[in-house]
Formats: sequence, structure tokens, C-alpha cells
Amino acid sequence: MTRIDGRLVARCTAVLAGLALCATAHAAQKELVIGVSDALTGPGAVYGLPQSNAVQMAVDDTNAKGGIKVGQDVYKLRVVAYDDKANPTEATNSVRKLIDRDGAQYLLGFCCSGPTSAVASFIGRENVTMLVGNAAERAITAQGIPNLFRTRPPADFTGSAAGAFVAKRGVKTIAVIGSLDVSFYSQYLEAFEREFTKKGGKILAKETFGLKDRDMTPQLTKVRALNPEALLVLGYVEPCAFVYRQAVELGMKMPRYGFTSGSEEQFLKVATSEQMEGVWDLRPTELTVSALGERANAYVAEYTKRFGIPPSPSSPYAYDQFYVLKHAIEKAGSVDPKKVQDAIRSGGIPPEAIMRYLPVGSAMFDENGQAYTTNGAFQWQKGKWVYVSDLPSDPVAYSKYLRSLRK
Repeated sequence: MTRIDGRLVARCTAVLAGLALCATAHAAQKELVIGVSDALTGPGAVYGLPQSNAVQMAVDDTNAKGGIKVGQDVYKLRVVAYDDKANPTEATNSVRKLIDRDGAQYLLGFCCSGPTSAVASFIGRENVTMLVGNAAERAITAQGIPNLFRTRPPADFTGSAAGAFVAKRGVKTIAVIGSLDVSFYSQYLEAFEREFTKKGGKILAKETFGLKDRDMTPQLTKVRALNPEALLVLGYVEPCAFVYRQAVELGMKMPRYGFTSGSEEQFLKVATSEQMEGVWDLRPTELTVSALGERANAYVAEYTKRFGIPPSPSSPYAYDQFYVLKHAIEKAGSVDPKKVQDAIRSGGIPPEAIMRYLPVGSAMFDENGQAYTTNGAFQWQKGKWVYVSDLPSDPVAYSKYLRSLRK
């Protein structure tokens, strides 16, 4: 009987061990849905598709390392992405599907301000966490929505630094051509003009183009007659590239400044490198490896290998979003969105972050849910964007200003 009892004990022990392993395996198979709403087609896709790709790449890397550990559970991640076409109605529908049908409590992406603002108008009533990328409209974080955070600084935070930079370069008169009916471009221009005129500069003209316009010669012809010392071009990559190209074709040799955040490949679809030579882009210090270092270099290499094309300069906003979320979930020890939001508010800059962030106090995000990157002056030189210098920026002062806008 002793031998038989020993066998029974051994068998029972084995069964119990097996049940424990099954329970562990079951816990490890938990899934967390990451929702992405972004412009995957249309004019906004130059920003939205790279953001969506960046989220997927970060998720794949995390899953390959085992997922996210939360207490005794390990979560594998699944991305569900919808195309909002940079349209407010489509974005609202996409987010409603992500929340109501797919069960997503974490929403990433959001490259364009119009659709992002539409979602922001109701997201505060939902039990979700929303992380905004490239969308630069100031009002998105001026409302103090407790479950919304943005990695890109507002457009006017950059615009004021750009105005001071152009004035310091000795420019006294400038003409503006851009998507001036789009709020975040108009906000950039307002801040630019305030600093530029403060230092003795004058804007001679403000000409507008639409997102789908391709012939900019009427606006350029008007501007040329005023003989400005420089041009300021504001808008999405493709229409701005047409402005740069057609200005050269019209013999306009003045310096050209812009606010676009496009990659070399995106501009070269419209203009030649010779036509782009000397153009400045005054924008957040985004994905320029010479300005960001080795992590950015590795990011570019991995993205290019995965997707067969280099990433856009603004795509790491979404990549960084994901790692903000990952570390906040781990810090909270929970996937409850409210606990994760508290962890985001008090959290620092994740070690995987690609962009150069300026913390407010010890936190990455200020009380408005807004993060700040450095601003930079980039110039097209011999076929590529070259980082030239930082644009002095004050996130603490801007944070107080943003807080003052709440109703």
C-alpha cells in the first residue's frame, strides 16, 4: 500500500501542477485591445499612416518580449485600426466602433486636428484613455479633459519660437501662403506674427490654399508683386511642396520658411531636391537623427525594414504614445483607465521615447495633459533635412497660458 499511496500522491501532485500551469497559461493569454483612429488614406495619410505603423511596430516589439505584465497577469496586445480619412464625422464613427464594438479602452493615433477635436468633444464622458499624436490644434488640450493626453506641442507653442527665429535672421518683410482656414495653421501664424512684428518685422500678404490645391501660381504671382524678403508656407506636405516648386519655377529667389513636418521622400514626390534646396522647416524637433541620437537612428532602421520606407518626422509621436501607455499600465498595476490616467499624469518620459521632451516639473505631461518637445530649425541641404539649431521655447510659461484658456 505504501508504494501505491506514493504513486497516488505523485499522480495527484502532477495533476495539481498541471492545473497550476494551465491557470498560469490562461492568465498569460489575456488580451488588451489598442484602438487606433487615424488618417490612413487621403491627404492626411502622410501623417496618419506612419503613426498607425509606428503603433503597430511598438506593439509587435512588446508582444515579442512577452507583452505587458500587470500584477499576476500578462497581457498580449492587439491593434484595431480604422481610417478616419482626416474627417471629423469619420473619426467620430471610428472611435465609437472602437469603444462600443471592439472594447478598446485605449485610443492612440490622431494625426489631424479637425477629427481629433471632434472626438475630444465627447471623449471626456467615456471610460477610456485617449493619447493624441500629431494633431496640433491648441483647443485639444486647452479644455482640461482628464482622460486626454497629447505628445505633440500645440502649433502656437512652435509658432512664437519660429517668428523670433526669422526676425533674428534679419528678415523685415514676409509673405504668407498656406492652409490658413485650418485652425492650427492659423494659430501658428498668429503666434509667429506676434513675435515677428514685436521685433520689427511686417507681414505683407496672407494668401490661402486648399488641401487639394496643386496650382499655386495665382497666389505666388500676387506675392511676387509685393517683393517680400521671404516666404512663409504653412500646410500639409503636398500643397506646400507645390508652393516651393512653383516659387522656383517663377524665379522667386527669396528665402522660404515653412511649417510642414514632412519627410524627404514625401517632398520629393512633388519637387526636386534642387527646388527644395535652402528651404527651412520651423517645427517641433521631430525625427531628424542628428538632433535626436541613437534611439532615433534605431527607430528609423527598424521602421524602414518593416515597412519598406523611412518614417515621417512626426510618426514617433504615436510610437512614444504607446510607451507612455505601457509604462503607465505597469506603474498602475492595472488596466483600469482611470488608474492608468493617474499614472500617466505623474509619470516621467519613457526610456523608449524617440522625441526630445521638455518635462514640466518632473512629469512628461502638464496639468492640461500636454507634453512639450523642443522646437527646431531644419534646413533642406543637398537632398535632406538637416538640423541646424533649437528654437528657444518655454514650456512652463506656455503651460500656464494654456491653463488660462479654460472656460
